[in-house]
Amino acid sequence: MPSTHHIAQFNVARMLAPLDTPTMADFVAGLDPVNELADHAPGFVWRLKGEDEGVADTTDIRPYDADTIVTMSVWEDPDRLWDFVYRSGHLEYLRRRQDWFAHIAEISQVLWWLPAGTVPTSAEGRIRLDHLREHGPTPYAFTFRNRFPAPAPERAPEPAEIA
Repeated sequence: MPSTHHIAQFNVARMLAPLDTPTMADFVAGLDPVNELADHAPGFVWRLKGEDEGVADTTDIRPYDADTIVTMSVWEDPDRLWDFVYRSGHLEYLRRRQDWFAHIAEISQVLWWLPAGTVPTSAEGRIRLDHLREHGPTPYAFTFRNRFPAPAPERAPEPAEIA
């Protein structure tokens, strides 16, 4: 039976320099390969792409400050997302994040469950991350370390219950 819910992730990163500088060159060069890796990873469902037609990454979406970029994606389950983040070629770039991004003292990634087939918005990601920062992990917004199970599937009423 297919899952009724998928896991969404949203994260933010504060750049050390503008994208068109030598400091960010290796990061920018890795955008397409890492996005391609995600697009073909087991359990991948969807990822946020640029607001401008033809932009395959999210570097033009800035719901926070001008120097803060975001990523957002949807996966079949948190284990598949974990495997992509920490057990694929993505890890090579994650290990180099300090080369491109400033340390953010507060939580920079949030996870939440959403009904399968739902596409989240960057505004929703920001709301969920802000909620996590203010209230800590809850079923509404949580982390890899403090996960919550998917909501139970809604049961259709039995014919006898409808009458």
